[in-house]
Amino acid sequence: MLIKNGTIVNEDGRRRADLRLEEGRITALGEELVPENGEKTLDAEGYLVLPGGVDAHVHLDMPAGEIRTSDDYLTGMKAAVLGGTTTVMDFPEYGDGETLLDGLDRWMAKAEGRSYCDYSFHMTVSGWDETMAEQISGIRARGLLSFKAYTAYQDDIGMNDVQLFRILQCMAKEGTLLLVHCENGSVLESLQRQLKAENLSDIANHPRSRPNLVEKEAVSRVLDLAALAGAPVYIVHVSTREAVEAIWRAKRAGQRVYAETCPQYLLLNEEKYRLPGFESAKYVLSPPLRTREDQEALWEALRDGTIDTVSTDHCSFFYKGQKERGLQDFTAIPNGIPGIENRMELMLTYGSRRGFTLEDIVRLTAAEPARIFGFYPQKGGIREGADADLLFVRKTAPRRIMMETQHQHVDYTPYEGMEIDWEIAQVFVKGKQLVRDGHWTQGAADGRFLRV
Repeated sequence: MLIKNGTIVNEDGRRRADLRLEEGRITALGEELVPENGEKTLDAEGYLVLPGGVDAHVHLDMPAGEIRTSDDYLTGMKAAVLGGTTTVMDFPEYGDGETLLDGLDRWMAKAEGRSYCDYSFHMTVSGWDETMAEQISGIRARGLLSFKAYTAYQDDIGMNDVQLFRILQCMAKEGTLLLVHCENGSVLESLQRQLKAENLSDIANHPRSRPNLVEKEAVSRVLDLAALAGAPVYIVHVSTREAVEAIWRAKRAGQRVYAETCPQYLLLNEEKYRLPGFESAKYVLSPPLRTREDQEALWEALRDGTIDTVSTDHCSFFYKGQKERGLQDFTAIPNGIPGIENRMELMLTYGSRRGFTLEDIVRLTAAEPARIFGFYPQKGGIREGADADLLFVRKTAPRRIMMETQHQHVDYTPYEGMEIDWEIAQVFVKGKQLVRDGHWTQGAADGRFLRV
């Protein structure tokens, strides 16, 4: 296929050029390319052509106690592609008595033949014993570069400091990268117990139990442990001004630190916890939504490079029947919100309004996550030899996000009513057009595991 007359946008600039796609890759990029005999030609006049997005933080078909997230790989990946994301990374978990490889194999089976785009994983590590170093080495040999640990959820998958330090030492030895969910689990659980005694059903107790310093303390501690271990570290879903300041100081000192935030922290705030009735349960996630001042700090951190990427932390639960499990107890509300479908359109709209260039947005949503996790230049850029994961986008008249038009398998969107003025019109995944004029075509779920 030959794509003519498009304006190609990469992180380092834009140019008017044609693209030739063959066997899922970009084989030529230049001006005035001539169609070969019988070659299909597509006119991209009027569109900006961007590399497909890389969402490095999603939770699909994830168990959460007695329930599981509402999106599996078929529904979640379809929503991702419709929203302009063409590479996704999830988090396998393992159960009691299992190994890391057991958990990875289970997630591999969930994704095989059910993903419309390519995917990879960060392997969750929830403890340490003397077999763990060998297990981590085995996971690395299977093609995973990154792992994840939690400092929250101490009664489940959370780690204490000794365990976390040993894992970081192992990361340094293996040349792998640890992602960390940073909240002080012991403190927030103590705050939860106090607040439950005062008012068990008040949803506003969710953010009260997780104040800014609960995140900042854990971020600072994790950064120090990583420095002691000589390991790089990636801080997920940064939400507070104080955490940004700690990451900025570490980077300025020369520490190898990466950080991510999410659209919900950039665009939604703590006012969502003052909605009538049970509506605020739709916005229960961890960390919680913060203040407008925190939002401004996050936008500035994206601008100055303190925060490297924008992912979604897509973790969808039905409002009816799942979120409602917490009607009488705010700690029983499943934590997480949907967003895999909205990241690119939100960043194009609100990033542009804040003065970010399209090149900046490509860097934050595609190139930098691809680079950090070992997929670049196969993913994250439009270059000869790269996978033909492409978006045709254009500025449009404003419209509003509505649950009724969403493809995520969930009964609400946290972005209901928000204005969007960019359209993701066409989406190609490895040269196959899966989205045409904003609508799904009949594509096969033949996405593949990305080994690095």
